[in-house]
Amino acid sequence: MSATLTLSELNAMVADLLRYELPETFLLKTEISELRIAGGGHCYLSFVEPSADGNGLAAKASAHIWRAAWSALRAKFERATGQPLRAGLQVLVEVEVDFHALYGYSLNVVDIDPSYTLGDAARRRREILDRLQADGVADMNRELPLPRLLRRIAVISSPTAAGLGDFENQLANSGFTFSLTLFEAVVQGASTAASVIAALGRIARREADFDCVVLVRGGGAVSDLQGFESYELASHVAQFPLPVFTGIGHERDDTVVDFVAHTRLKTPTACAEFLVESRRRELRLLGELSTRLSAEAKARLSAMNLHLAQLRLRLDHTAARAIELRRKELENQEQRLRTTAAQTLLGARHRLAMLDERAATRASGLLTAARNRMALLKKSIDAADPKHILRLGYSIVCHETGSAVRDARSLKKGALLRIRFARGEATAAVHTISNTTDHEE
Repeated sequence: MSATLTLSELNAMVADLLRYELPETFLLKTEISELRIAGGGHCYLSFVEPSADGNGLAAKASAHIWRAAWSALRAKFERATGQPLRAGLQVLVEVEVDFHALYGYSLNVVDIDPSYTLGDAARRRREILDRLQADGVADMNRELPLPRLLRRIAVISSPTAAGLGDFENQLANSGFTFSLTLFEAVVQGASTAASVIAALGRIARREADFDCVVLVRGGGAVSDLQGFESYELASHVAQFPLPVFTGIGHERDDTVVDFVAHTRLKTPTACAEFLVESRRRELRLLGELSTRLSAEAKARLSAMNLHLAQLRLRLDHTAARAIELRRKELENQEQRLRTTAAQTLLGARHRLAMLDERAATRASGLLTAARNRMALLKKSIDAADPKHILRLGYSIVCHETGSAVRDARSLKKGALLRIRFARGEATAAVHTISNTTDHEE
């Protein structure tokens, strides 16, 4: 039968076994799932190993870094990687297996290899970039054409970011006019990606109001850049419809977002300088175009003046010739007109003489004929004169009123009649009225 032990005795035996049977230290590849600093300055961690199917954990262990080692290891890691130890990092650590009779099994971290974490970060970045490339979006923002005039700028930043002030001051002192609209976002910490994505969404709804987007955050620890190592944020930036400029780190810092943005400009100040230089280039281009336009205008004006001078000479010569030809033509026309007029006048005079002679002859004939007609008419008139008729022995019978009697039937017995003779008159009374028609007209 086995010996009976107390729990402390059993734990002591396990501790001795681990101490004497295992090497003093191990190199352990693991992932930090938790990390906290205790009030005494000790660092407590949880190491995990995901299961092969990715649906859980294959192993988990508690670990610690005692205060005496923590300061040195932390400085070593941050100096090499530019970021602090934190949950989610893959690490290569040197550990001692520790089994305490009261606290149980744990690992004591005595050293850390920063190069392993750097390689893991680079691997994860490469995985994100490869995924963006496979999605066909990695180069989309870089391929957007830049507007000729970068003036209306949508700025994504924290309103308290030091880099934002540098960016604004640089533009304000440039001598050019820029229209800046700030879209506030968290630019460090765990909520960076979601906050910047939300700001991009607000800008997209006003896309027509802007020429480009500038994402700035200024200085700070390299660990603050972890929010920009995000597939979701990088995908949004890569597919954004406006060119995106980034100034979110220091000269030596690059993020996944930098790789997919249209232009990576290191710092907010560099972003401002880029925008100012684009305006200077445009101004220089305008100056060059103005100079070329002026020179071209002067050259064309000079050529036109020369052409006009030549035309003027040709016009003067042509006009002189035309005037001379016209003068000669007018002289010829005048001579022809004079000759024609003289001939016409002579012919007219001849015709007038003939007409005058013919008119005189005709008038004389007409006058003689008229005189003859008048003589005949006079004879007719004289023959029809009542006095002539009376002298021939006829008389005129008139009513008492003086009107001539033309029809005996108009008379009444006893009516008084006046009878006119060639010499004198007589009065008679109607005695008998005959109805014979022998003398009717």
